[in-house]
Amino acid sequence: MKIKFLLVLSSLFFFLNACSKDDNETIETLENPVANAPKDVNDNGFKAKWNYVSNSKSYLLDVSTTENFAAFVPNYNAKEVTDLNEVVVGLMGGTQYYYRVRAKSETQTSGYSNVISVVTTGSSGIPEDPTFLKVKVNKVANPFFVGMAIKASQLTSGSPYDIILKNEFSSISAEYEMKMDQISTASGVYNWAVADKIVAYGNSNGINVHGHALVWHNSVPKWLTDFSGTDAEFAAEVKKYITDVVTHYAGKVKSWDVVNEAVDDNGGNMRNTLFLRRMGPNYIKDCFQWARNAATAAGDTNLLLFYNDYATSTNIPKQDKVFSIIDDLKTSILIDGVGFQMHNTYLSPTKTQIETDINRAVSKGLKVHVSELDIQVNQFNDISTFTNERRLAQKEKYKEMVKIYNALPAANKYALTIWGMKDNESWIPYSTELNHPGNDWPLLYDSNFAIKSSHTGFLEGLD
Repeated sequence: MKIKFLLVLSSLFFFLNACSKDDNETIETLENPVANAPKDVNDNGFKAKWNYVSNSKSYLLDVSTTENFAAFVPNYNAKEVTDLNEVVVGLMGGTQYYYRVRAKSETQTSGYSNVISVVTTGSSGIPEDPTFLKVKVNKVANPFFVGMAIKASQLTSGSPYDIILKNEFSSISAEYEMKMDQISTASGVYNWAVADKIVAYGNSNGINVHGHALVWHNSVPKWLTDFSGTDAEFAAEVKKYITDVVTHYAGKVKSWDVVNEAVDDNGGNMRNTLFLRRMGPNYIKDCFQWARNAATAAGDTNLLLFYNDYATSTNIPKQDKVFSIIDDLKTSILIDGVGFQMHNTYLSPTKTQIETDINRAVSKGLKVHVSELDIQVNQFNDISTFTNERRLAQKEKYKEMVKIYNALPAANKYALTIWGMKDNESWIPYSTELNHPGNDWPLLYDSNFAIKSSHTGFLEGLD
């Protein structure tokens, strides 16, 4: 009897232990699902997809118009789905959506999956915001100039360029026509006609004029490239040019890029330019000193002097070298601001990279000029038409840039300048300098002067 009793107890123990193991298996933690790219995207919806999660019985699908899921599309707030996909319907065309999922068992819910972005085809039917840029900028707490890069040929009274410039912009920069090889035809000989037209247009229409640029290695006139005098005589020619140009436009041009792009892209070294070779490593400081002296002698004590360069947000050695130059100029009280060109893409730089770069100038008490802003959407030549996805991504990047700039302290704001008016006239498509292989749509207006979503994004960045 005792043996039978022990056998019964042993059997009961093993049975209970087995049950316990089964129970433990049913309460294992559910893994987070992995959401996949959507399929069958159309004007009104798409098919959301995700991977299977072991032990799950169903999935909870969220669809939102915001990446942080602050608001949900009706009927898609934790919608329970028993399959590994769901056809999402009832959406608007040409609109950005986001989706995520959680796995669910009888007793548990997993964490969220990754977030997937999808843009429906077609048009949202929502018109772009027609508010004039400078009108809204002038209503923010600390206004700044809204600039545009222009050509003299665009300044004919009554032209579409003229109308847009007067309505929307409060500052202009010459895209190329105020550079050295355009003005200087020989030692002490100048062709002022085109540059004068640009400056007169700004002055007569109450539009700020930013001078671009006194010294740039890609705009040296042939007579100076071939100059056979001594290095000291070469420097004297550069001094004379800077002095004469700053004097000629004293009180008419409110700011100058004194030196443009003096730092190399590789290793954070000085760019090996004609000016460096013939004038030595202090040539930047010399140019700033000559510009300051000329302005002071002409009674233009309010002239602002900027150093201007590109790709400093992502190229840290270059950024460090630029700011070492700026520190030296700041110590000598020769510089007022920094021009950040911002020829960006819809993917890069990140918000943090841009803020880190710009804040280095802010910390030094300098003015910030986002001097040549455009945003590429086809840097890899992977699209042949301007897709809705890229349109909305570009809109968000413009919005991000304006939001960053508008958040700067008042004392550090100067201007935010767009580098061109129309997509089809931008320098970016097929640029050999950028190694850009194909077409692009980087600006605020299309080829017909119509505002784009990027224009609306600029406005939204001011909110």
